[in-house]
Amino acid sequence: MGRTKHGNRDVHFYNIRGTDKMVQAGDCVLMRAAESNTPPYVARVVKMEADGSNNLIVRVRWYYRPEESVGGRLEFHGANELFLSDHYDTQSANTIEAKCTVHTFEDYTKLEDATAEDYYCRFQYRAASGLVLQNTVALYCKCEMPYNPDALMIQCEECEDWFHPACINRTIEQVKQLDRFVCSEHTLKKPLDTAVANREARPKRQKK
Repeated sequence: MGRTKHGNRDVHFYNIRGTDKMVQAGDCVLMRAAESNTPPYVARVVKMEADGSNNLIVRVRWYYRPEESVGGRLEFHGANELFLSDHYDTQSANTIEAKCTVHTFEDYTKLEDATAEDYYCRFQYRAASGLVLQNTVALYCKCEMPYNPDALMIQCEECEDWFHPACINRTIEQVKQLDRFVCSEHTLKKPLDTAVANREARPKRQKK
């Protein structure tokens, strides 16, 4: 272990208390919140150090849940969506409860079974200003909203756009029963019997 400029010792691995899980810099973790009714916070471990009394300290970069941001949770935010913030902090390693995985949005949508420890991030967040930095994100449907992987959508294979059931005046059950779908714009241009089979985007189901 090397010495830091504060006299602390660099620590490369930490065994989460009561488990056989090892944490190192770069890992994402769940950290116990001070309030008992608050879900654990999500953070990326940047560095770990031990002070002179051998207390382990972790420097972390926080992820924010949409509801923890200034703008709050919006309709297109998935249940396991996080924002990577510019908020850094130091915490006791004893507050680490478990490891988790923060996927890219693309990788998350390819998971067959997302667990409670699988998150995804597609936006960055400026904690001081409350600004959400949105890179180029595809917009879908008549409502022109980003894709929510937890919400069912149906694809028109003429234009290949995806639509929410409510935006095409149908219920979720009605959409599930459709054998084929062409959006209203293309129904006017092409007979329905030439439309190809319907595809559905089903929400990820979490393991209990």
